[in-house]
Amino acid sequence: MTKVITAAEAAKLIKDNSTVALTGFGMACVNEEMAISIEDRFKAEGHPKNLTVIHASAVGDRRTKGMSHLAHEGLIKRWIGGIVSASPQISDLIVENKCEAYNLPQGVITQLYREIAAKRPGLFTKVGMRTFVDPRLEGGKLSPCTTEDIVKLIEIEGEEWLFYPTFPVNVGLIRGTVADEKGNLTLEKEGLHMEVLPVAQAVKNSGGIVIAQVETLAAAGTLNPKDVKVPGILIDYIVVAQPGNQFQTENTEYNPAFSGATKVPLNAVDALPLDARKVIARRAAMELVPSTVLNLGVGIPVNVATVGAEEGISDQLILTTEAGSIGGVPAGLKDFGHAYNSEAIMDHHAQFDFYDGGGLDLSVLGLAQTDSCGNVNVSKFGNRVAGCGGFINISQAAKKLVFAGTFTAGGLQQEVKDGKLTIIQEGKAKKFVSEVEQVTFSGEYASEVKQEVLYVTERAVFDLENGKLRLIEIAPGVDLEKDVLGQMGFKPLIAEDLKVMNTGMFEEKWGKLKDIVMANGK
Repeated sequence: MTKVITAAEAAKLIKDNSTVALTGFGMACVNEEMAISIEDRFKAEGHPKNLTVIHASAVGDRRTKGMSHLAHEGLIKRWIGGIVSASPQISDLIVENKCEAYNLPQGVITQLYREIAAKRPGLFTKVGMRTFVDPRLEGGKLSPCTTEDIVKLIEIEGEEWLFYPTFPVNVGLIRGTVADEKGNLTLEKEGLHMEVLPVAQAVKNSGGIVIAQVETLAAAGTLNPKDVKVPGILIDYIVVAQPGNQFQTENTEYNPAFSGATKVPLNAVDALPLDARKVIARRAAMELVPSTVLNLGVGIPVNVATVGAEEGISDQLILTTEAGSIGGVPAGLKDFGHAYNSEAIMDHHAQFDFYDGGGLDLSVLGLAQTDSCGNVNVSKFGNRVAGCGGFINISQAAKKLVFAGTFTAGGLQQEVKDGKLTIIQEGKAKKFVSEVEQVTFSGEYASEVKQEVLYVTERAVFDLENGKLRLIEIAPGVDLEKDVLGQMGFKPLIAEDLKVMNTGMFEEKWGKLKDIVMANGK
């Protein structure tokens, strides 16, 4: 019996009330053919319905692809995922209370598939402790109709852990590049490997079906066994992609520099304009040490790598992404998660094993909402649900952590000139608030485990002192009462030796970062 069928035929095999797992990061390893066909069948027949859909990271292009196809009331009963923002339509379902919804850490979901595959009881981890995922807070629940507790707090030999129980998965929707007639699957044109193998193993050992999308078919026995990432014994059906449905990233159909097929010349990095964002990146970069294994979040944090290039210390940075790349240069937002000229591409779950165990020397992440206890929220604002993604895994386990962002937001105008900062127009929204809307990072827990944490803005720098935010530096040209304390929803601790930020960072040419980094390593 041939394993090759049409996507429409495959969609008819999915039963009502099934639990369906999808791989993906943006559009990497996303089975777009099946997402389209499931939507088409549901619109025509009302089936499959009441699905539980689970995915670890973003699955979509933030517009109409990926999970957006499945965002129909009645089609999805329960959503379990790491990121909502890849599909605005899924976010709408959650906000409108039209489906149950659980937001779990990205790394936890990738690792949970392996526990399901091995039929172990679940995943035991510290990841999520004291955040909104902790059952003592919200248990990861996002909508009012979400009532079942799927995260548990347990004690092992007097120590607290979070326990994520396993459950059977009926359908796996994965993607590769080539499959032979026996279903053996390769990933050579994928820029990321994701969790295609553990998803296939989890589904197969649950007695379910695995459907793989591919670009090309090959004759049986013609693939190099070292290239096969998922063996054919784990794959039941193969769907061949139609043109335009095998994008490598959210916005790029194929770039061989992402998949390691070629190395591209990386031109000299253009210098960042001297503004508040550059000052923030410079100050965050001052926390680097030689040969730093580094993870950078989107937005201002990415500028740390650019500042490093300007200052001639790129050779001291080992850049990684949570999606699996090691080395090279991480791509921008439209291709986020990928990297040009990677030295290695790890499986998604394996990268989080490394991260969770403290493999990151430093992570620089975005600063959204922060309160007096050092808690940070990046996952939920009012009715807007974004999701935590890998933020909880990364922020909780990095040896040193820097949150980087502007002090206020919304119409903020500032000038950096002549070694000082001038605030022309204050932002409308305060980021330092009395209480964050959702705890994505727990300052309390970080203090307990003695994690080193800094909060870096253009006008002030804070650290975490015994579970309280403490002001330790202030920018030249800034008024402490008016521009800092007056723009906060609480009064922080103030260091007795409050310092002025390095004035050189506020000059067009700095040239001091290399000396600082080398001194940090001594």
